[in-house]
Amino acid sequence: MFPSAAAFVLAAGLTRAAAVALRAEAPGGRDRWERTNHAGRVVELYAGPAAGLGAAVAVGRWHRGAGFAVLAAGACGAYDDVAGARDGRRGFRAHLGALRAGEVTSGAVKLSGVSAAGLVAGALLKERAVDKVLAGVVIAGTAHLVNLVDVRPGRAAGAVLALGVPGLLRGGGAAELSGAAMGAAAAVLPDDLGERAMIGDTGAHALGAALGAGIAAGCGRGGLALHAAALVAAAAYGDRVSALARTPLPAGYGNRATARWRAHRFPPRR
Repeated sequence: MFPSAAAFVLAAGLTRAAAVALRAEAPGGRDRWERTNHAGRVVELYAGPAAGLGAAVAVGRWHRGAGFAVLAAGACGAYDDVAGARDGRRGFRAHLGALRAGEVTSGAVKLSGVSAAGLVAGALLKERAVDKVLAGVVIAGTAHLVNLVDVRPGRAAGAVLALGVPGLLRGGGAAELSGAAMGAAAAVLPDDLGERAMIGDTGAHALGAALGAGIAAGCGRGGLALHAAALVAAAAYGDRVSALARTPLPAGYGNRATARWRAHRFPPRR
């Protein structure tokens, strides 16, 4: 089995197993693991931590520093999922504006933590100082990008699957890291797309950091600089990126399966 295929299978298997275990135990009570999505439907949150764990273990199998970044990005996302659940502000501009006004938001803490984790991983992935910094920007920036598109069901996981393909073609460490990110994304995509679960900031940042590590591992300095510039631009125009990701999918996408599952999982309350 190719290393990328092994990483894909490992990440997917661990993610599914973690989701099943979390759903069975529901630490802290099931109410803590449910949210209302953009359409007013109740969805589960198990997919986010499960994807973070699956991706971190599979990525760390190849590179411990990258695995640390994935785990740290997921943890920062989890903090924002809990502490910032009622804060509708998104993107660098909103949180930097709050900082200028003297307010430290949970989103600002998350962005700082993800950035630091990305820089640490970049420093461990590359040898030269400039490449270390650029790789850190790519890892943190990709985590932020995936979170920006996580505004509708399936957008974030789908983006990871699409953007991970070039990494598979490069081979080596890039293929293994990309395969790990894609495996975890593929494991949560059906439930996410069917509006049975959401990955939240926890899953989006973890998957994005894993994907970013794969991109960084497969690029030289020129590629790193181009990716870093594109990701900084995406962050600067985060509102437009999120608006584009809100474009509706074709009508009827998974509606019947979703309706059957929801009727079983959430029967009408009397």
